[in-house]
Amino acid sequence: MTVRVRIKRCRACGGRLNPEPLLRFENMPGAAQFLPDAAALATNKGEDLEVCQCAGCGLVQLNGPPVRYYREVVRAAAFSEEMRAFRTTQFETFARRHGLKGRKVLEVGCGRGEYLSILAGQGMEAEGLEHSAESVRHCAESGLTAHRGFMESDAVRLPNAPYDAFFLLSFLEHLPDPAAVLRGIAANLSDGAVGLVEVPDFDMIVEQGLFSEFIGDHLFYFTRETLSQLLAVGGFEVLECQAVWHDYILSATVRKRARKDLSHLLTHRDKVCGELHRFIDRCAPGPVAIWGASHQALAIVNLADLGGRVRYVVDSAPFKQGRYTPGSHLPILAPDTLKADPVGAVIVMAASYSDEVARIVRDRYDPSMKVAILRPFGLEDA
Repeated sequence: MTVRVRIKRCRACGGRLNPEPLLRFENMPGAAQFLPDAAALATNKGEDLEVCQCAGCGLVQLNGPPVRYYREVVRAAAFSEEMRAFRTTQFETFARRHGLKGRKVLEVGCGRGEYLSILAGQGMEAEGLEHSAESVRHCAESGLTAHRGFMESDAVRLPNAPYDAFFLLSFLEHLPDPAAVLRGIAANLSDGAVGLVEVPDFDMIVEQGLFSEFIGDHLFYFTRETLSQLLAVGGFEVLECQAVWHDYILSATVRKRARKDLSHLLTHRDKVCGELHRFIDRCAPGPVAIWGASHQALAIVNLADLGGRVRYVVDSAPFKQGRYTPGSHLPILAPDTLKADPVGAVIVMAASYSDEVARIVRDRYDPSMKVAILRPFGLEDA
């Protein structure tokens, strides 16, 4: 028997696999496709499989190498009328729900086009991606569009990208770097694109006692939780995840995660910086100090370029006193400096302590001193 080379790290998250396997199976079939012929029997041997679990993300997986043909999708030459009817209804509902009629969609791992023809029949402009040259040729002969290749990373770009939706059906569990494949798919999608990702349902396998489901072709065994975690790492928001097809398939509807729009923060930055400079202009020619050397205050000093417009920064923390603000190099001094080296105005940047600090400035130092508090919404006269 052949023992597969072991891995010790999770293929999905990089975490450590638990040292003790969950299960060990001896003399297992080495693969479920490309079966040996009579001439190969003399060298064909069974293999040992170990089923492990990641100590970090919890994903159950084999710790051996993938089968040699993992990039190719091999489906039965024909599938049942029941499956065809299920897929037809499923794809029609998906297309209608997400407005995909007339839109470009991609099946990653399309095999010989078994599902591509159904997708096209529901009004979608369906294209496939497949590693097997023979399968791609078969698709072309059937009048289907399939590109030869493999989505191994986000550097892969398909000629007709971007797509408005994708389908990844019973393929993800075969892939040794599934997160990289998902990121590659995301890179070829339009903003807001949706997808349908399906894998065998490991919860059902466990509940039904299907010990025979373990095979070298399937590196991963997903639950709702572990599939959702992987999809999130791959760049997708999970909209729905449910068991379908007699609970054998775990089907997840996903959307490409949108890029966070933080432009309003830049607008607010410009507003606050302008208010700070206008306040200092109103106080001229008298000097101005800042009260507060928190990380926010230090950032604002630099973002507003206040280094040449402020005399010093005061802070009540002794370990900060005698130091300087990074980048802008303003001295950080004790509060009593307001008496020893008085200024005409103080800008308080003390977050939730700001009102208390403003009262201290009034009570302990010059009550006629101008005081402004930097609030989350902007600068406010105290």
